[in-house]
Amino acid sequence: MSNIIPQDKKENLLLIFTRNPELGKCKTRLAATVGDITALNIYKFLLDHTNTVAKNVKATKQVHYSVAIRKNDIWDKNIYDKKLQNGNDLGERMANAFLSGFNNNYKKIIIIGSDMHDINSNDIDNAFKDLDNKDFIVGPAEDGGYYLLGMKKFKPEIFKNKAWGTDTVLKDTLNNLKNESLKLLKTKNDVDFYEDIKDIDAFQPFLKNINL
Repeated sequence: MSNIIPQDKKENLLLIFTRNPELGKCKTRLAATVGDITALNIYKFLLDHTNTVAKNVKATKQVHYSVAIRKNDIWDKNIYDKKLQNGNDLGERMANAFLSGFNNNYKKIIIIGSDMHDINSNDIDNAFKDLDNKDFIVGPAEDGGYYLLGMKKFKPEIFKNKAWGTDTVLKDTLNNLKNESLKLLKTKNDVDFYEDIKDIDAFQPFLKNINL
């Protein structure tokens, strides 16, 4: 068995930001409609989907937990390096993860969340390829945020002065990048509210007993 590390693993780093799946503490906006238990089950379903998508991506992969690192969970330690998010808000935590990656000599770094059903491995692999020709990649989300952010140089403004979790994040981020070499990906739907999933077949088993 060869011990040679593939070039894409030496150069590409995929950051996966995840919330620890705890009842009443994840997908709270979705839970307001479907209840805490259903929201937790949907989030676990999304975590499984993210794991399936990410494990085939041609990159070194890190899972960054929100509260505590779990040793025996869906994230295989042989595939994912497990980290704890570090910072006072989402921007600071993402910035620290990117900085750590660049300080460890990764050339291209992409971050995704763990609540995207509308994403596949090719989307992420292609985004890494896009970074051969662009310095920044942004995947816009329909709710005014973004589902993917990639870069090959660090730009601290991206992570500062944002109202995280609101519909101004994408606009403010693109304003920070207006003079940069940037590619925008296809807009996709992330999962925050009941309206985001009510018409998607994959979520119907979770919603069939919901009384609205």
